[in-house]
Amino acid sequence: MSGPVTMSLGRFAFEALGFSYTDVSRSLETPWQGIAVASGFDTLQWTGPKSDGVSIKGVLFPVALGGAAGLEGIRKAAIAGTPLMLVSLGGQIFGNYVVEGVKEDRAYHDRVGTPRQNGYEISLKFYPGIAGGNAPISLGGILNLGL
Repeated sequence: MSGPVTMSLGRFAFEALGFSYTDVSRSLETPWQGIAVASGFDTLQWTGPKSDGVSIKGVLFPVALGGAAGLEGIRKAAIAGTPLMLVSLGGQIFGNYVVEGVKEDRAYHDRVGTPRQNGYEISLKFYPGIAGGNAPISLGGILNLGL
């Protein structure tokens, strides 16, 4: 199936129908270290960003709408250790992420064992690369995914 592309992870496009998602959550860690001070409250020193994680959850209906090939492709990229660029339809480039895990919950199998419903969760972690990390870039809707 297809439909409007709302987000892509590498070459894998999330669509309105088929390989779609229901939830996206993000977690950012920027720790501060306490430093003891005599006769007063501890002071804090910011130690910089530690990690940036994204979780993408969805439900596929592979028999009716397709989408299983996209999820399988992301599983293969995870096994190969390939960083993938995360981009939203609005033109925001989040940067390169690595797939830390893919969980699946397959249900309603047909007589040959093919699931008719497949709930999934993809766990991503920001991959700064060799040169260090960059903040997400917004192209203000200029980006055309061409999909």
